[in-house]
Amino acid sequence: MRVSAGLITLLALVGQAAVPAGKGSAAGRVAGHIVILEKDNKTSPDLSDAVLYLEAPATVSTAAQPTTVEIAITDKTYAPHVVVVPVGSTVRFPNHDPFNHNVFSVSEPNSFDLGLYGRGEAKSYTFAHPGLVRVYCNVHPRMVAYVLVMENRYFAQPGNDGSFAIDNVPAGRYRLHAWHERIPSEVVKDVSSGGNEDLQIALNARGYKWQPHHNKYGRNYPTNAGRERY
Repeated sequence: MRVSAGLITLLALVGQAAVPAGKGSAAGRVAGHIVILEKDNKTSPDLSDAVLYLEAPATVSTAAQPTTVEIAITDKTYAPHVVVVPVGSTVRFPNHDPFNHNVFSVSEPNSFDLGLYGRGEAKSYTFAHPGLVRVYCNVHPRMVAYVLVMENRYFAQPGNDGSFAIDNVPAGRYRLHAWHERIPSEVVKDVSSGGNEDLQIALNARGYKWQPHHNKYGRNYPTNAGRERY
């Protein structure tokens, strides 16, 4: 899977050689903690929005059942802000606000446009391709959510304390990716499961600055879009 800005790539050496699952090799574990370095040493409020996942070789069983998850729209906010799902999964977007929203994404090859819909309605989209999907609202420019669509089952999101664990990983060589929307740089570490289950990963967000995006037509939002009555 190719993920653009915000991808932190860590080389994970899980065992010594790629071994097919179920061939007598004990499953390993990739685990540790992430911290985010903030300007003025502030506390990071969004550690749990990070995503860690492994690129698995073809010799490893990677099957993951598609699922259905929900990103609710409340007070002009998507919640949760970040979800991770296997390929083929469906995301529902119920609108709990007393006005219309237009959920859309231009992230290829998972672009979609659910159109305008109001309170009490819910629309869904099924993600058929792996990749990072940035989800916006064509009415409210500050609304954003992220859907990371995975090719395999080896992924995790940290807890609020930054701790993470990817369990039942067959012995082999992997690339461990750590993604966070506010981290533009890339870090590489060599680790091994079983012998090193306390990875300490520091991500630097000191230079992060929010950037506006275009609407679904590729144009700027109206200048009063941030001060809308609804």
